[in-house]
Amino acid sequence: MVVAMETDHYENFPVASILMPPHLRRPVGLIYRFAREADDFADEGDLQPAQRLALLDSFSRELDRIEACQAPEIAWFSQLASIIREHHLPIPLFRDLLSAFSQDVVKARYANYADVLDYCRRSANPVGRLLLVLYGAATPQNNQWSDAICSSLQLINFWQDVAVDYLKDRIYFPQDEMAQHGISESQIAHAQTNGNWRDFMSFQVSRTRQLLQSGAPLGRELKGRLGLEMRMIIAGGDRILSKIANVNYDVFRRRPVLKPHDWVLMLARSAF
Repeated sequence: MVVAMETDHYENFPVASILMPPHLRRPVGLIYRFAREADDFADEGDLQPAQRLALLDSFSRELDRIEACQAPEIAWFSQLASIIREHHLPIPLFRDLLSAFSQDVVKARYANYADVLDYCRRSANPVGRLLLVLYGAATPQNNQWSDAICSSLQLINFWQDVAVDYLKDRIYFPQDEMAQHGISESQIAHAQTNGNWRDFMSFQVSRTRQLLQSGAPLGRELKGRLGLEMRMIIAGGDRILSKIANVNYDVFRRRPVLKPHDWVLMLARSAF
């Protein structure tokens, strides 16, 4: 049985926006629903870890049924099965998402940057690759650019949500880099920005921006509204990073978010 969870989510980069071609909004919305609901199983409510993993496993079994051409037991998965077949969406990418969300239930610390990127590879990159399949643009080069963008967006979300994640007993900063900069868990717990905090965060922001910009050619490769959408997403990620720097890296007290005027500036920046 799937437990319904009523949650409200702030999104930096809402999918299926007005820029999305109308014929793609339904399949994009279904991909987003899969990712959002599975993520909520790992994050929301007061469930025990075993319950969370059971809910995620229920989605995995639905993917098994789709692969076996069997009728799903969760009603809306019939719609998902339809778009998977129609657009030849790779089911392993959906499984990667479930793998990442299951990991969130059982793993709360990351030894190094490679471990963090491996999480991003499964938690964020599959969505970008699925969208490229929908767009008919899933070339090896485009996938590489998309992975850079999606991983950087996931990292940006981590840097925004340091305090929120710590309340869930999660720290996504690489443990070895924390040690190198003299950053302790106690410092995060007490929202302290003294010592090397700003240098540490500046390093994280700079590296994330480099990763984001390494994927920027995708915004020029995709044509028309899709290209504009991608350029908007990249501009949004860059703007959040700037906002983090502009609050002197104190993400504990002033969580940077995109506001209406930011979207106007991003559109202007992305239109040309």
